[in-house]
Amino acid sequence: MSVGEVAGLIAACALLILVGLLAYPILKLGKVLDETRIMVKGVSDSSVPLLGEVTSTVATTNAQLAKVDTITDNATTVTTNAAALMSLFSATAGGPLVKAAAFTYGVRKALGDSQRKDVSRRVKEEMKAERKARKRGDIR
Repeated sequence: MSVGEVAGLIAACALLILVGLLAYPILKLGKVLDETRIMVKGVSDSSVPLLGEVTSTVATTNAQLAKVDTITDNATTVTTNAAALMSLFSATAGGPLVKAAAFTYGVRKALGDSQRKDVSRRVKEEMKAERKARKRGDIR
C-alpha cells in the first residue's frame, strides 16, 4: 500500500464517520417534520368546524343587528312624531292657554283689590266710629 492509498482510506473513513454523525440529526429532523405535519393536519381538521360555527354566529349577529336597526328607526320615527305633536299642541293651545292664564290672573287681582278696599273701608269706618265715641265720652 502506498501513501496515497492510505490517505484515501483515511479520507474514506473520515467521510463515513461524518455521514454517520450527520445521519442522526437528519433522522431527528424527519421525525420533527412528521410531528409538524400531523399537528397541521389536526389544526386544519378542527378549524373547519370552528369556521362553520363562526360563520353561523356572524349570520345570527347580523340578523340581530338588523332587528336593532329596525327598532332604532322606529324610535326615531316616534321621537319625530312626538316633537311634531308638541309643536302642534303648543301652536294650537298655547295662545289660548296664555290668554286664559292672563284672564284668571286679572280676575284674581281685581277680586283681591276689591276685598282689600272693602276691608280698608270697614277699618276706616270703625276708626271714625271710635273717635266719635271718644269725643262723646262713651269709650275711655
